[in-house]
Amino acid sequence: MKYIAYIIIVIAFGLGVFNATKIDISAPFEGNSIVGLITVLASLCAIILMLILLTSKKIEEKTKKGH
Repeated sequence: MKYIAYIIIVIAFGLGVFNATKIDISAPFEGNSIVGLITVLASLCAIILMLILLTSKKIEEKTKKGH
């Protein structure tokens, strides 16, 4: 499970960087720029969710060892 989370983080980071290049700074809310903004935001959400999952798994392992 840990390796899948890391793979998803890498893929999300790659997609975020790729779509960040599609954003037109002069008109960020028009055309393909809005799609780029949405996908960058979605990739950041995926990264945050995977980091939360990894943190919760570490907490779960530590609580099981304590009992």
